[in-house]
Amino acid sequence: MAKTLKVLQLQTRYNAADTNSDLGEQILQGLPAERFEVVNAYLEGRPADDAVDPPGRRQVFFEFSEKDMSGLRRKVQARLLAFCREERFDVVLLHRFKAVNLFMHLNKKLRIARCIGVSHGFGEYDRFYRRWQARRLIDECWRFVGVSPAVSDYLVSLRCGFTNANTVAITNALDIDLAESLQLSREQARQALALPSDALVVGAIGRLVPIKGHVHLIRAFSALSGEYSNVHLAIIGGGREEANLSALVAELGLQTRVHLCGTRPDAMRYVKAFDVFVMPSLQEGLGLALLEGMCGRLPVLGSDIPAMRPLLDGARGRTFAPGDVPALTEQLRACLADSDETRAEHGERAYQYLRREHDINDFRNKYRALLEGDRPVQGAPT
Repeated sequence: MAKTLKVLQLQTRYNAADTNSDLGEQILQGLPAERFEVVNAYLEGRPADDAVDPPGRRQVFFEFSEKDMSGLRRKVQARLLAFCREERFDVVLLHRFKAVNLFMHLNKKLRIARCIGVSHGFGEYDRFYRRWQARRLIDECWRFVGVSPAVSDYLVSLRCGFTNANTVAITNALDIDLAESLQLSREQARQALALPSDALVVGAIGRLVPIKGHVHLIRAFSALSGEYSNVHLAIIGGGREEANLSALVAELGLQTRVHLCGTRPDAMRYVKAFDVFVMPSLQEGLGLALLEGMCGRLPVLGSDIPAMRPLLDGARGRTFAPGDVPALTEQLRACLADSDETRAEHGERAYQYLRREHDINDFRNKYRALLEGDRPVQGAPT
């Protein structure tokens, strides 16, 4: 019988709002306890004091400050080095640049045989110094994952240590059965978000940061708001752009029709509050929220960017050039002009595509195989 593999999954920041759709959580759900002993750790943040740990899950919260995580990070490196030496991990699975970069340095001392870095988006290695470090530190211990083919292609194109041999794409997936079990009914979701029960609601989910493109969605909604007096726009998410977006809504006189709903734990619970789902991002690693919209059986519209194009093509959703307000306006107008029956047909088509092409078990099996590497157990996926 093969030995149990001890795995460290390290993420940058704990986010209570994404406990069920979080990629790291989805990976853990596919790792049987008899084969994997997993320590799930976070560099920054921690849950509320009254939060309950998942059963059978060991979690570590380092609670490093923003100051700790900047500069040379000597305190961070020293603590992680001591922690890993004590725990004696077989594999480390690292999410996003900060965690990956830390371990590129630490593993020169630790020599853990299998380090897996997961890139969730573009731009992490655009800076010359980061590429220089990667070229110097990546060795035979490392494997890398892009959360979409577009992200893995981006990594390989940098020519700084990421190659077709050590870098793969594992497209994000959604646990559809879990998501559907969490979804509120249309009435419950609208009541929770304080949305009018009889309106036609255009919805979006995402952090309120410039790259998510919400400013363009609000302007497009404004352009056609006079044509559709019963249409409202709701955006679930929080972030540094909230004040700017609120000011724009006030400037456009749309305070009663544009709803900034704030951060909501497990935002996918509320998708049935919407009639149409829009993802106006300027750039994405994959666009998990788009899958959440499909899971709600909603017609989907999204920016024509590399990571989202295959999803929108597969679901036969509507697309527009990123940041192009007139194009977004026209696509949104066309969707609103459809009958309720046509929108329902388009939503069902998107849902069936999601069921067919984004199977959570395939996603989990690929990560399990990557973690096992050259040490698979009998019956393990290949």
